Amino acid sequence: MKDHQNRTRVVITGMGAISPLGASLEQTWQGWIAGHSGIRRITQFDASALPCQLAGEIPDFKAEDYIERKEARRLPRSAQIALATAIQAARQAGLPDMMPDGERCGVVFGTAIGGADKIDEGIQSIRKNGYDKTNPFVLPGGIPNLSSFLIAHRFQCLGPNSTITTACATGTQAIGEGAEFIRRGIADLVFAGGTEALIQDFAIGGFCSMRALPVNYNDRPDAASRPFDLNREGFIFSEGAAAVVLESLEHALARNATIFAEVAGHASCSDAFHVAALDPEAKGPARAMRWALQDAGIAPEQIDYINAHGTSTPQNDPAETKAIKMVFGEHAYKLAISSTKSMVGHAMGASGALEAIACAQAIVNGVIPPTINYETPDPECDLDYTPNQARHLQVNVTLSNSFGLGGQNACLVLKKFVL
Repeated sequence: MKDHQNRTRVVITGMGAISPLGASLEQTWQGWIAGHSGIRRITQFDASALPCQLAGEIPDFKAEDYIERKEARRLPRSAQIALATAIQAARQAGLPDMMPDGERCGVVFGTAIGGADKIDEGIQSIRKNGYDKTNPFVLPGGIPNLSSFLIAHRFQCLGPNSTITTACATGTQAIGEGAEFIRRGIADLVFAGGTEALIQDFAIGGFCSMRALPVNYNDRPDAASRPFDLNREGFIFSEGAAAVVLESLEHALARNATIFAEVAGHASCSDAFHVAALDPEAKGPARAMRWALQDAGIAPEQIDYINAHGTSTPQNDPAETKAIKMVFGEHAYKLAISSTKSMVGHAMGASGALEAIACAQAIVNGVIPPTINYETPDPECDLDYTPNQARHLQVNVTLSNSFGLGGQNACLVLKKFVL
């Protein structure tokens, strides 16, 4: 039995976000609550030969706003935006450029795929030009833990450092594990989050071959991501990043930090069912939700809002709906649920971190982002998905769901901070 009264409390004191809705937290949040879509026709390569020609591309990110131009050229886009969101979060948290007690500061960041664009660049170069004419930075640029290193280096975080790579559950699990660093007493402050930026022909083509992407919305990009709608066809692959500053309550109070929300609990588990297909019984997602609530010491009836995994695939949305009913019973029909992926698509390793920020913002602002493109109800998806319009509601406790390839499940419980 967990001792919820005596364990170290973990709070969020800074947030940063870069998404298809904009290159800042404010742009992303305003786009969410306005119900705007960030889905567009692909511009980063010629996608005309592919059945799905859409993605969630970041419209206005400039790496040189955060990183020296020479260094930025060596880095994959995923690492560029990861570092940028950490800098945004640090600024909001009022942190210095270098941590004054670096050994008590950690990093937990994640990515599902990472810098595969740099790896591909290196492979093509070596095969065409030979190893001696290949950029020596291509392999370091492709390592999954590059983002964690860059953040640690930028802020001189000398404490525990970890990289989470659990597909679509990555961002959620990274924040949960960052909270554990603080609970265990090995860090006072942790940068946590996730990143993804791989809008490349081989990535989009690979998902097309899996028949995971929509093919009938190329002329209507803003309607393509439609979680829980009867006419959904698949998810939209996106890029993005999000970071949070986690602190022990004692550390945050000592420096008079603004506290946006408290990390009440988290959990992760495996379906152990199939590398890509969902367990139709939804036992894994239900288990992760149940364990996260137990870790938080929160009864199901206390949850006000669920940010759903809500990918817009034919299989995921009814399975998640089933799992929510299994955990919440009749309360499932009283919950406000929404999928912010309806507006920004699925940024894989970044999605859970972006959605944690959506939950924290819902708590702070008393506004729940909508699920846009919800036009035709699906009899198998019969809960309240906050259709098409944001909703003003006092939000005290939220649950964020992330379920991914490899049978990975992760859930995070945030609550309003009360001293």
